[in-house]
Amino acid sequence: MQKTSAAAPIGFLTGLFFISGIAGLIYQVAWQRVLFAAFGSDLESVTIVVSAFLLGLGVGALTGGRLADRFPDRTLALFCGLEAGIGLYGVASFRLMKWTGDVFVSSPLPMIAATNFLLILAPALFMGATLPVLVAHAARCWGNVGRATGHLYAANTFGAALGALGTAFVLFHHLPLDAAILLAAGINFLVAVLAGLGLRSFA
Repeated sequence: MQKTSAAAPIGFLTGLFFISGIAGLIYQVAWQRVLFAAFGSDLESVTIVVSAFLLGLGVGALTGGRLADRFPDRTLALFCGLEAGIGLYGVASFRLMKWTGDVFVSSPLPMIAATNFLLILAPALFMGATLPVLVAHAARCWGNVGRATGHLYAANTFGAALGALGTAFVLFHHLPLDAAILLAAGINFLVAVLAGLGLRSFA
């Protein structure tokens, strides 16, 4: 049977998604601090940020699944694009959030809530789409959806846990917020480049 996409080894894809998970949680922790500094920190702020992040992951996963079905021969390329898109948003995010805070800090609470929600929702959509896109690719390569989902989801979760711990206990003691966010963006770009190289190497 002819392969419809590049057949990357299991360790290669698992490693990429592990690294991507690290970046995702660096963003979440760092963005929360940026938004809290701009708009204030309270229970409502935490709820808005976490809700937007989770909603974005969920809707992004649905969208990523549809993209994978529509472009079955370009799943790894889609993954590259999504990671690069997250990285681009990451590069601009610190200044964007600071500027938004300056503009909307005196606005009514519903507008502040909506602004915070949208600032987190946009990149979370891209993050959520990466899993189904990569699973669709891996499932065709490995011939087992359960195996692909298990390996990739576990790797991303472990990466996310490491990212959360490392950000709170290491990065913030050595780097300012903007530098931590740029580090996460650099990780996304690295993942995109490696995935692109894999797309060529394993074609």
